[in-house]
Amino acid sequence: MNSEPGVDTADFAKAWSYADCVPGWLTRDQAVALWDAVRRLGKGARVVEIGSHQGRSTIVLGFAARSVGVTVTAIDPFVDGKLFGGSVTRQRFERNIATARLDDVVELVVGYSTKLRPEWGDSIDLLYIDGKHDYWTYTDDLKWSAHLPSGGEILVHDCFSSVGVTSGTLIKVFTGSKYTYLDRAGSLARFALRRPGRRDRLRLLAQMPWFLRNVWLKVLLRLRLRPVARLFGHDSPYDPY
Repeated sequence: MNSEPGVDTADFAKAWSYADCVPGWLTRDQAVALWDAVRRLGKGARVVEIGSHQGRSTIVLGFAARSVGVTVTAIDPFVDGKLFGGSVTRQRFERNIATARLDDVVELVVGYSTKLRPEWGDSIDLLYIDGKHDYWTYTDDLKWSAHLPSGGEILVHDCFSSVGVTSGTLIKVFTGSKYTYLDRAGSLARFALRRPGRRDRLRLLAQMPWFLRNVWLKVLLRLRLRPVARLFGHDSPYDPY
C-alpha cells in the first residue's frame, strides 16, 4: 500500500473501518490489493465489480475511487434463496453503501453479469470478479476484459480456493494467451490483460500446491474434521479464502 502520510494510509483505514463491519470473506490484505489497484487508475476511470453481496468489497473500491476521481459500477443479481438472500441482501447492500456515503461514487446495476455483458458498450479500466464460482460463469465473466485497455488489471477473488474458478484460470490463463498472472493476496489473484511469457505461466503453476491444500482443507471441514485441519495450519470453521 502507498504509505504517503495523511492521505492513502488514513483513507484506507477509514474505508476498512466501514467495510470490516459488513459480513463477507474479503480479508484486510485483499482489501489492500483492491485499494492499490484502484489507486493506480487515472481520474475519470471506471471500475466494474461483478458480485457485490452486502458491499464489503464495494466499500473499499468506493473509498479508493473517490480518492482518485474514479467511479464504481457494482453488478449483482441478488438471487433469492437462503444462500444469497435476494431482496434482503440488496437492501443491506444499499444501506451499507449509504452509511459509508458512497452513493455518488457507486452505481448499482442489478442483473446477471452473463446477461449484461453482451449489451455492455462502455469501456472499463479495472475489473474485479467475485461472482458465481462455477467454471462457466467465471470464464464468461473474464470476457468482460474485452472492455479493458491493454495491460488493464483483473482481480479475481477465490481464484485459488474454488474448483470452478481455479480450473477456469488454468484453462483460460495458464494455457491461454490473453492474461498474465501478477500476484495474489490469499485467494485473490491479480492479472493483467497482456500476453504471458513462460515465466508468467510458471509463476501461476507454482500456486497449484496452495490450491490443492485449500481443497483438502475444505474436504476436512465438510467431514467435520477440524482437529485434522488444524494440523495443516487452518484454525477456522470457515473455508480458506
